[in-house]
Amino acid sequence: MNTFPTRILLATDGSERANLAAMTAIDLAKATGSQLDVVAVGSTFPKTAVYREYVEEATDDLKKEAREILDAQVKRIEEAGGEVARTHLKMDERKDEAIVHLAEDIDAGLIVIGSRGYGGMRRALMGNIADSVVHHAHCPVLVVRPTEGVSSPF
Repeated sequence: MNTFPTRILLATDGSERANLAAMTAIDLAKATGSQLDVVAVGSTFPKTAVYREYVEEATDDLKKEAREILDAQVKRIEEAGGEVARTHLKMDERKDEAIVHLAEDIDAGLIVIGSRGYGGMRRALMGNIADSVVHHAHCPVLVVRPTEGVSSPF
């Protein structure tokens, strides 16, 4: 009996901390025979934006940027010997909400996400996507934090 989840969701923004999370997700997927899904969530504008034409044009640019981040992460994962089962590009939701909703939709058993490693007051002032995902996800969340002297292998 395998108690480990069969589907792992890696949330990425293309940053170095996301790359560290990707290496962890690759190792977990290989060791457990789990499928690895990857999601990138594009930035969005408030729905009440005044300049609708500008917002529509800028949204296309943001979607293209998010797609490039997703494609680059998948390429790095495959170059590192990982295998991506499915990719997901999410828009029109806050990043934390999009990750949690997608994890529910695909029945992920684990979410892997990077964190800047901010603590205390700085995290409280800036907000933290990883914290929100941990508090709202239906499944376990592995937050990969940077450590001194360790850089991304990508």
